[in-house]
Amino acid sequence: MTVDHDDGTIEVRDLTKRYRRTTAVNGLSFRVTAGRVTGFLGPNGAGKSTTMRMILGLDHPTSGQALVNGRPFAESTAPLRTVGALLDARAAHGGRTAYHHLLALAESNRIPRRRVTEVLDLVGLADVAGRRVKGFSLGMSQRLGIAAAMLGDPRILIFDEPVNGLDPEGIRWIRGFLRAMAAEGRTVFVSSHLMSEMAETADHLLVIGQGRLVADGSVADVIRSAGQNHVRVRSPQAAELAPLLDRAGGVVQTLADGALAVQELDCARIGEIAAEAGLCLHELSPQRASLEAAFMALTDGAVEYRAASLAGSPS
Repeated sequence: MTVDHDDGTIEVRDLTKRYRRTTAVNGLSFRVTAGRVTGFLGPNGAGKSTTMRMILGLDHPTSGQALVNGRPFAESTAPLRTVGALLDARAAHGGRTAYHHLLALAESNRIPRRRVTEVLDLVGLADVAGRRVKGFSLGMSQRLGIAAAMLGDPRILIFDEPVNGLDPEGIRWIRGFLRAMAAEGRTVFVSSHLMSEMAETADHLLVIGQGRLVADGSVADVIRSAGQNHVRVRSPQAAELAPLLDRAGGVVQTLADGALAVQELDCARIGEIAAEAGLCLHELSPQRASLEAAFMALTDGAVEYRAASLAGSPS
């Protein structure tokens, strides 16, 4: 059998998808490469799942292109050997056993029967291979979906919310699995709404809001681009210190408790400026933002469902 020659790239070019009056994806462009875990982040309704479906040819774009190895995925001569995807962990027929679910996929894609046993062992389901899928927990279903994605030993893996609803052990397993696959040189493209998990797992991040790309870079780059890192400064002479820091190139904001939040200057430089002016410091501490804080700042205007403020609500 001829298998597509691939470099493991996913490329989206000016991708747009409209549903009547709703624009789910709007002029989206990005590139996903091999050898790293690329996290795909965005609020609910941002267009993550729609984008993944267009990459896989399950939805057709209104305009633009989604390419896998330089061509539409529908043109792949060996789809299961090219891309392994998990979009819905509950998609398996509940009446089949785990083994026969995978066997049907393998035989329909001319994949050797022995591969079924190999992937069941890979995801830790060998002991329940004979159980019917309808009795599986969400975590077991996620593992079965990953086993199906791995049947063809593909170079590219696309997972939509694979840790959704999992317990800590399941999350830890998937984290290790994703990183191991990237270390083997595979392309790993995974969406998630768990910011702390993506901060530990992803090498690169794509953040979208209302169907548009708002950030593209490493975890550190995304946090930095949101302008969340700063130095917290407390001084009884804050009013005198603030203009000095401003003149030195700092971006200074006075916080509610009277402390200063200073960007663009590090602790050493702030201390030097205070010392030269004879000003007293009570606190000088770097504040490192989390990915969650940066995500909220980047997507603040792109949230589909926003809860009302709880201020003044009855307890």
